[in-house]
Amino acid sequence: MGSTETLLNGGTGTRNGRGVPEEVQQQIKSAVHKEFIKRLDLDRLSEFNQTRAGQQQLFLLIQRLLVEHGIPLSVTERDKLAQEVLDEVFGMGPLEPLLHDPTINDILVNTHSSVYVERRGLLEKTNVAFKDDRHLMQIIEKIVSAVGRRVDESSPMVDARLADGSRVNVIIPPLAIDGPILSIRRFGNKALTADDLIRSNTLTRPMLDVLRCAVQARVSIVISGGTGSGKTTLLNLLSSYIQSNERIVTIEDSAELMLRQEHVVRLETRPPNVEGHGAVRQRELMINALRMRPDRIVLGEVRGEEALDMLQAMNTGHDGSMTTIHANTPRDALSRMETMAMMGDIRLPDRAIRSQISSAVQLIVQVARMSDGSRRITHVSELTGSFSDTISMNDLFLFEKKGITGTGAVKGRFISTGIIPRFAEKLVAAGIQLPTDFLTHSVDV
Repeated sequence: MGSTETLLNGGTGTRNGRGVPEEVQQQIKSAVHKEFIKRLDLDRLSEFNQTRAGQQQLFLLIQRLLVEHGIPLSVTERDKLAQEVLDEVFGMGPLEPLLHDPTINDILVNTHSSVYVERRGLLEKTNVAFKDDRHLMQIIEKIVSAVGRRVDESSPMVDARLADGSRVNVIIPPLAIDGPILSIRRFGNKALTADDLIRSNTLTRPMLDVLRCAVQARVSIVISGGTGSGKTTLLNLLSSYIQSNERIVTIEDSAELMLRQEHVVRLETRPPNVEGHGAVRQRELMINALRMRPDRIVLGEVRGEEALDMLQAMNTGHDGSMTTIHANTPRDALSRMETMAMMGDIRLPDRAIRSQISSAVQLIVQVARMSDGSRRITHVSELTGSFSDTISMNDLFLFEKKGITGTGAVKGRFISTGIIPRFAEKLVAAGIQLPTDFLTHSVDV
């Protein structure tokens, strides 16, 4: 600790507003961290961390180390430094406060000194920083090793998952030019409700009523949208309207769905092991799910050749199944499904694939993230058939963007096109009454 004391007495560095240079604080933290590990019984370390009293003992031990070495810190600085050392030992280091912030959806570490977050749909830079690339790599290795993965020059890209279900992507040099890059997509412990989405003007009550009736009548639905537009959130909501007496099988790359029904079977893909073997893709799970006697299949996101299997499932007794897809418009979603269906081993003519899509999928719900960070359902479109090699659609609801307010908020209007959906007959057969007030629906937001 001698070098740290020298720096404190006469060193210079970037001040962080707390009286001690940032560079010096990093050195203090590293030195205390090493001393802390030396004095602990490592076999009992996890035992201490599992109880509140044990954590408090560790916290006091770190503070005592700071006092013993005569480091002139205020009480606030000492408490914060002690907490940071604990985060290094047991948590994700500088990222720990961000992981505990419920308003943050994404944590984006571009370099060791540049960390951004997405909060309420908008990106903002934080004052969080790592000491250097080596420090960032230590945290990355802690994350990936916890799920039995590794990251090095021979395997420089990794997808992993934190204990709370958050999805993690890592890419390191030589693929990442400026140093290790870490991206964390967080998922809340509580699924948003219909009232939450209505309050945030993602959709309106008449739109929700039509979608709820469609789910209950086993109308097959594809939710389309860009990254971070809220596709999974909407899939969670619509899945909640499935009857409790139905057997649901979910298939995902990373388990994100939080279905409330009791009879739910959850499947998740598996990445290859260290030798590059043992991967289980969505298509294999999709084929296996068909043997599990599902009433409905909920596919987290269709992104490859499993699209054809999903379409066939919707056409062979698993109507009412749902999935999401990356696309900017409902028409783009159809093109992507057609392209992905062609990626499989079975070679079908274009017309056959379009016929499969038009008979399997009945609704496409388009979600978009606006420039102010808000999410809106911009289209609810019904597929009406395939004619002359073209799939025809009718828009049931639209969101018309009208402009931007002085505060940067997007303003617009939800409208109904006044078209009665073709699946209205299916609703009648299922004993479900479709509300008629949606035909003249119009709301400014």
